Parts: sequence; C-alpha cells; structure tokens
Amino acid sequence: MKFKNLPKIELHIHLDCSLSYETVKSLRPDTTIDDFNNNFKASKSCSSLKQYIKCADNAISLMQSKESLELVMEDFFNQLIEDNVIYCEIRFAPLLHTEEGLNSREVLNIICNSMNILSKESGVITGLILCTLRHYSKEQSMETVKLVEEFKGKGVLGFDIAADEAGYPLDNHIDAFKYAVQNDINCTAHAGEAKGPESIWETIDKLKVKRIGHGVKCIKDPKLVKVLSENNYHLEVCVSSNIKTKTFNKIEDHPISQINESSISMSINTDGRTISDTDLTNEYKLVSKKFGWSIEEFKKCNLEAIKHAFISDEIKTQLSERINKEY
Repeated sequence: MKFKNLPKIELHIHLDCSLSYETVKSLRPDTTIDDFNNNFKASKSCSSLKQYIKCADNAISLMQSKESLELVMEDFFNQLIEDNVIYCEIRFAPLLHTEEGLNSREVLNIICNSMNILSKESGVITGLILCTLRHYSKEQSMETVKLVEEFKGKGVLGFDIAADEAGYPLDNHIDAFKYAVQNDINCTAHAGEAKGPESIWETIDKLKVKRIGHGVKCIKDPKLVKVLSENNYHLEVCVSSNIKTKTFNKIEDHPISQINESSISMSINTDGRTISDTDLTNEYKLVSKKFGWSIEEFKKCNLEAIKHAFISDEIKTQLSERINKEY
C-alpha cells in the first residue's frame, strides 16, 4: 500500500520533539548530523521514558526567541505537508520557552500567529494543546490551564499533562483539571505509558479526561479495557515511541492490534517526529508490515481521531468526507 499519499490525522505530537536537522543547524550552525542524531533523537539504547524525554531538552533550549519559534513552526508544517497530514493537534508546554526574555503569553502569541498563518497558506488544519508537566507546581499547572482559556479561539484547543509519569504524582494538577472541566476546556492526559493500568484508572478518575495519551498499558487489565471501550474513551497510540521508551521491548510485543480488536477508540500518532525518528507514513508501514493491518483499519483510526478531535462538528464532517473519499 502507498501510505504516503493518503490523508492523515494526528492528535498526539510534541512540537519540541519534531525539529528537523536543517532547522537545528540553522539555529545552531556547528551542529553536525552525528550531533543531531545523538542529541535530538532517542537512541536505540534508550532505557526509559525519562531518558527519552531528555532528548527534548536540546530542542527546547533552541526555542527561546520569536525567530526560533517561527522557524520551528515553519519546519513543522513542512513536515506535515510532506506526510500528507490534513489535521494536526500540536502540543507543547509554553512555560518551557521563557528562558531568554519571553513570557508565556508572548510565546503563545508568537506560536498562534505563526501557526494560523501557516495553516491558512498550507490548507493543513491545526490547533494547539498546551501541556502542564508532571514535575510542575500547582501554580504552574494552573497558569497553563488559564492560558488555554485565554487563547481559546486564537488557536488553542485543549489542555494536557505530560512528562515523567512514573516519577511524579497527579496531586499538583488536580485543581487545574477541575478548572478545565468547570470552564469547558477540552482535556487529554498522558497515562499508561511509563506506568501500568493503575495510572490510567487514576487519571480518568481524578482528571475526568476522555482522551488518553498512549494508554497502551490498559491491555493488562480486562476490566479497564471494558470501561474504556464501553464509555467512549480514546487512546492516542504512538507505536515507535513506545518501543523507544521501552514501554514495550520490541514491536512484536506492542498491543495495538489487541486494542483495536477490543473496540477501544484509538488513533495512530508519532509522539515526536525527530525524537522517535518517524512520521505517520512510516508508522502505517510499520503497523501494516508487523500486524497485517489493511487500509480499512487505518481508515477507521483516522475517522476515530476525527470523532475525538477538539474541533467543531463542521470541520469534523469536512475531514471525515476527505478520509472516506480517499481510503
């Protein structure tokens, strides 16, 4: 199957994990291809999610000015166009980009303006999901969710919690997610990646989300699988990333087909194009080769992604028509 030309939906991708070599070299001219491969991509010897996340630090250090943020966003759109992505929810943590004089509102104004211009020019429909991070304080988490509220209608679609799932509890973030629920803010949350089913149970109970970033460890708990399936939860599955982080040791161990067969709503995503050294075309090829998926299964995942996307019904209809027509 020729996956590259198929239109694709991506709900789970981190901006700071997706810088191309050309963009890194433009921002840091002495970067060699070896430097890039060693410092911006997760290595084959990566042993955990925590180690994987460290690869983003080098990118974040380069994303601290108006010019660099605009360049990264332009690069990102070029990658989406090349991969034939027609709708993408881009996530990042605005508080990480305030090390050289910008404040979080300035960061968001730059990113939103750049994204909206590029979206109009390219025809790729996009929006932002703002991330709080597991190690953040209550105040930082609340600041982030209030930024989501402030920038609603300007390009920001939702709120997420990311980073070291195994290292930090949810306690500091419960109030921010309560605020999100009270103010009709769309939410997703990373869970069931570095920890087991108990983390997913806790996340859906305490944060009240209906979308889970990863969530793949659910397969170890039949009761949880039933709850997710029967209550319209959606899993944002990232296969290559899960192997890089040692969520599963090898591709053959990944439960993507079990999740799909269990009737849990799911989509296929990259997590980060550089850090995971992949794109959606590659993910589709990988899943097709290793698990024997047909085009109908990829079509289903894209339609499920649209159904659970943080966009209007009008845009959902438009995107669904495109997927149905071309698959």
